[in-house]
Amino acid sequence: MLEVRFPVAVVRGVPVVTVPAEVDVTTVAGLRAALLEAAAAGSPVLVVDMTRTRFCDSAALHVLVDAHKRARADGGEILLAVSGDAVQRILAITGIDLVIPNFSSLDEALEAAIKSVDDETPAN
Repeated sequence: MLEVRFPVAVVRGVPVVTVPAEVDVTTVAGLRAALLEAAAAGSPVLVVDMTRTRFCDSAALHVLVDAHKRARADGGEILLAVSGDAVQRILAITGIDLVIPNFSSLDEALEAAIKSVDDETPAN
């Protein structure tokens, strides 16, 4: 079985977790670990790049909601970049699109993340 990876990188100062084409109950542990790794980077905002994702099951949605709750409890947030119609539809059907901010491209999500961090930074 091929190992599924969820790379974590810092893009323009924002931690980004990249989700592969499919994420389901068999791969969700990797998503959870990547989200925890990204959160440990110390940024109040992180982006989950799902622009290549075409399938996402309820186990993956549960992990995203849990990560969102953890981030909010710590004063941060998670932003989703979702371009696939199937994943956008799942988010809409479940109402998650109303709970976790989502954007149609990684660039849009990064801009929002940077703005959110800038808004939280106290002026000198």
